[in-house]
Amino acid sequence: MKVVLAALFSGTLFGAGLAWSGMTNPARVLGFLDITGNWDPTLVLVMGGALAVSASLFPLVLRRPHPVLTKVFALPSNRDLDARLLGGAAVFGVGWGLAGLCPGPAIAGLITGSPAIVLFVTAMLPGQWLGWVIVRQDQAAVRQKDNSG
Repeated sequence: MKVVLAALFSGTLFGAGLAWSGMTNPARVLGFLDITGNWDPTLVLVMGGALAVSASLFPLVLRRPHPVLTKVFALPSNRDLDARLLGGAAVFGVGWGLAGLCPGPAIAGLITGSPAIVLFVTAMLPGQWLGWVIVRQDQAAVRQKDNSG
């Protein structure tokens, strides 16, 4: 239960930060991407602030023997740059540039009731499900290959 409450609190705090900084407004993000027109630097300031906090505190957290609410750190072990990773990043970037939204700000922005944000999240859910299906199929294929060899 503590883990669920911590996740709920963290997600709420993250969403509030996104809303307070204006990152749930697609026009703010699109303004950042408009480098030849009316450029809005707000996004770089928000990202820079987040990076400064996480870059300075992450090494301190990793010095602990384990996280506060679980027994082990869940850190990614795969550091490969493959076609799936690069393709996914490209699709994400194009979608972000076209809509001015990505999943976190979109979910936080649902509270506004904006039809554009509701449509974005509605379209995002099948994409996330499809991604989950593809990953599960890949994992099953790897397991089958490991068991047969």
